[in-house]
Amino acid sequence: MKIGIIGSGNIGGTLTRRLQGLGHEVTVANSRGPQSLRELSQETGAKAGTVEDAVRGEDLVVLAIPVGAVTRLPLGAFADTLVVDADNYYAERDGDISEIADQSLTSSRWTADHFPNATVVKAFNTVVAPHLLDGGRPAGEDGRLGIPVAADDPMAKRTVMAVVDELGFDPVDAGNLDESWRQQPNTPVYLSDHDASGVRRELAAARP
Repeated sequence: MKIGIIGSGNIGGTLTRRLQGLGHEVTVANSRGPQSLRELSQETGAKAGTVEDAVRGEDLVVLAIPVGAVTRLPLGAFADTLVVDADNYYAERDGDISEIADQSLTSSRWTADHFPNATVVKAFNTVVAPHLLDGGRPAGEDGRLGIPVAADDPMAKRTVMAVVDELGFDPVDAGNLDESWRQQPNTPVYLSDHDASGVRRELAAARP
């Protein structure tokens, strides 16, 4: 697959390493420009580019940036794009986004509203980067961790779940974007280490 990754921090950098290592064609971008990504590009073989480069012609694009930075993206460039939202909202970092803060919208729904011509899937926001880097295990092996995946579009959800599986984790259907509050910060599943059945249990245990 051709995969764009926007963000080169813990999650973005780790997904760049893992997905390029699995044979995908990865283009990574950040707010500081391609020159700042030279070391990561040389290490992984991924292409360093602009945000537009990381979106153009990709099979999917991962957002691994602060939620507050979403509105600074060239939103029109994301038309007809499968966007994987790995972001988490933190008021102290992202500012007062009232719709998320008052829980009238999940952060993924808020993000999707900014990309009206894209398809948004919520994934990779509950797992720490070290586990993404070296915690994957073959399907069926004891101790394989689960990762929740939420989306409105069933086909897009299946595509992202297949990527989760390829990375060595059990994808767990977490419902639609309006239900993705169950995997946001301060919920039982967030930053927890569980197999697929444990992820389902923790999603069910979440309370508004």
